[in-house]
Order: sequence, then structure tokens, then C-alpha cells
Amino acid sequence: MANQSSRDKAGDVGAASPHLDSGERDQAAQHAAPRGLVIHEIIREDGELDLSRTASALAFSGLAAGLSLGFSFLGEALLRASLPPSIWRHTVDSFGYSIGFIIVILGRQQLFTESTLTAILPVVTRLDRKTFTLAGRLWAIVLAANMVGAWIFAGLLTIPGAFPPPIMQSLHDIAAETMAGSFTATMLKAFFAGWLIALMVWILPSARSARLWTILIITYMVALGHLPHIIAGSAEGGYGVMVGLGTIKTYLLQFALPTLCGNILGGVLLVTVLNHGSIAPEMQGRSQ
Repeated sequence: MANQSSRDKAGDVGAASPHLDSGERDQAAQHAAPRGLVIHEIIREDGELDLSRTASALAFSGLAAGLSLGFSFLGEALLRASLPPSIWRHTVDSFGYSIGFIIVILGRQQLFTESTLTAILPVVTRLDRKTFTLAGRLWAIVLAANMVGAWIFAGLLTIPGAFPPPIMQSLHDIAAETMAGSFTATMLKAFFAGWLIALMVWILPSARSARLWTILIITYMVALGHLPHIIAGSAEGGYGVMVGLGTIKTYLLQFALPTLCGNILGGVLLVTVLNHGSIAPEMQGRSQ
């Protein structure tokens, strides 16, 4: 349905020009950017599919995503360890943070912060108790599975002799930075991280061949700004707890709780509600 709507809109663009023959109008249809309503429906349909998945499917996909996102922690540490201490080192090593997100998103693994958009669009579209319950079920399963995967990955990094000392030092430094902020500062930065990740999900349907670059650039900005992400940061925080850089209480109160709240608020309020709100009048007009 959404793909057909995109073609219809593109066809309108081509038909508006008297200078194009039928073949050239088809070319215009292939290159026209989808409208906001089309993007909304593509993402909503993805959300509907996610809500219909079994608990075991969500759990295994969520576990895979948590494990894969651990490579954001490791990737950043590998780059940092290979660079000399300088004011520009973080500018370069932040690219390593994007690795886990590229794996998760292009691999279609279930990531909690993506679901702040995909799972909520069906809720705000339908506004019924059943859809709300299904979204809550998805959030609970995926968040728990993501966290377990991130902590398992963190545990693997603590195995003695797994990496040479410079890399281990970089892992220690990144983990210490993760739990260093105050509750308020962490929540505010997590708000921006949730906003960016949800915006990335909104952009991807129209990115086409630039999907890789879209993921790379946006997640690079998250890393560059030290904006905390609940899953990628849990690999870092979990590692910090395991090697004695902090306690479970520190992890929960200074990182996990404010980051989770900020990520959810950024994704749901500033993207789902506002973007849906801009589309809702058009949807209501077509349903009448």
C-alpha cells in the first residue's frame, strides 16, 4: 500500500510536466521522494509487523541486537587505542560507535530505541487498548533482551588476555566516561540521542542507497556529542561494573534510569507525536 502511494505521488510529479513522455514519467516516478504520509505508513506497517511477532521471536532478535550493539563499544575502543592522545582523537574514534548500529539496523534486528517510533505509530494511529498493550509487551521484551545481550558482550570483553593493554585501557576509559554524568545532564543528553535515533528511523525509508551513510552520520553525531544510548551504553556500563569502575547502583541511577527516560522522551514526544501530528489531518481527510 505504501509503495503504491509512493508511485502514485511520483506519477503525479511526472504528469505535471508536459515535457516528459511516458518513459520519462516512469523515471520521475522512480526518483521522486516519498511524501510524509508514505513514510508514516511504511514505518507504521513495520510497527504492525513487530507488534504481531511472537514473544520468542522478539526476544531472540532483541538479544542479537544487544550483542551486536556491543561492537559500538568495542569499535570505538579499537579506534581510540590506535590513535595518539590529542584533541581530535574523539572526533575520529566516534566513527567506531556506528559499527554496532549499522549491523543492527541493516541486519533488521530488534532494537528498543527504534521501537520508540515504530511501535508507537500504530498506538497513536489506532488509540485503542489492545494496540497499547501490544506495544508495552514489545517494549518490555525487547528492552530486556537488548540489555541481556549488551551485558553478555561486556562480559566477553572482560576475559583476561582477550585484547592487548592499550585496547583494554580504552575500554576502561570509555566505560568510566559512561557513568560519570549527573542524572539531569545524562537525561538531557539521552533526550537528544533518542530524538536523533528516531529521526534516523523516519529518514531511512527515503534514504534508499544512502541508508548506510544515514546510519553512519547520525550515530556518529550521537557518539561525538557523548549522547547516551540505553543499549550501547549498557555494554559500556556493564563492563565498568564488572571491572570495578562502578557499582550496580551507580550504573542504574547515574546511567540506566536517566538514559532510558531521555531516550524514550526524545523518540516518542519529539518524533512520533510531532511527525504523526503533521500527518494525522491528511489521514483523517482520506478516511472520510
